[in-house]
Amino acid sequence: MKKIALIAPLLLTLTILISACSSIVSPGTKPISLTDGMDREVKLSAPAQRIVSLAPSNTEILFALGAADQVVGRDEFSNYPTEVTSIASIGGSMGNYNFENIAALKPDLVLASSLNTPEQVKSLEELGITVYLLPNPVGLDGLYKNLGTVGTLIGKTSQADNLTEDLKSRVSAVEDKISAADNKPVVFYELDASDAAQPWTSGPGTFLSNLIGLAGGMNAGDELSADFAQISLETLLVKNPDLIILGDSNYGVDIQQVTSRPGWETLGAVKSSRVYPFNDDLVSRPGPRLVDGLEALAQLIHPEAFDQ
Repeated sequence: MKKIALIAPLLLTLTILISACSSIVSPGTKPISLTDGMDREVKLSAPAQRIVSLAPSNTEILFALGAADQVVGRDEFSNYPTEVTSIASIGGSMGNYNFENIAALKPDLVLASSLNTPEQVKSLEELGITVYLLPNPVGLDGLYKNLGTVGTLIGKTSQADNLTEDLKSRVSAVEDKISAADNKPVVFYELDASDAAQPWTSGPGTFLSNLIGLAGGMNAGDELSADFAQISLETLLVKNPDLIILGDSNYGVDIQQVTSRPGWETLGAVKSSRVYPFNDDLVSRPGPRLVDGLEALAQLIHPEAFDQ
């Protein structure tokens, strides 16, 4: 009995100490407050541990930051890296997401993108879900900022810093490679040629146009009036691109189809056999693989700079 009487107070003291320690907020759990792409102040009590991504670019950022085990849901178009496909899909085709499935995953953060509408964000908020809409960058600086933002939201700030530095180093390496180039080839980047007489391409000020410029080329669509627009065959003949890059090769368009189009045989790119299939995901998803896209574009535009 005496032993029990002695042990009981010790156990009580130990319980109080454990309780006190567990209530202490560690540096990694301090509240977060950031303004998102809809100019809303989004607050988290701690870095998110259960995340649903509504866009492939967001998913790729999360995985690049080492947050694979924190992602509990993703849109159906997220397919990189390959292990993403084992994560629950919450829809997204034609902009239709399954909000009930999202809620059932009990996320502490839904990471949205410019693909998502204010109405979708509101619907999720009405379910008591915290939503942060990541803005769509138009340049690499915007990408770097987004990496830092996501790093803060999910408790991966050091990983975001390291990834940003690595990407900047790779961009500098490309710039060094092409710095000696004495020309800027005209590049026609094809997005959709369902109508071969008026194919779709990227216009001025877009991320794709900026990447083509960084890769040492000139975008054939830079004189168009919209971000993404159709260019007439007549205009394309005047531009006479040195390269044709097939962003629509993901959908089955191949070199032979291009070279057999009426009127296209007179283009310089066709004559010199500089028509190339290209993985459009590398330049259309504003995530870390944009730098992969830059490297791939530079090697196509200035192969001589990479043969050394």
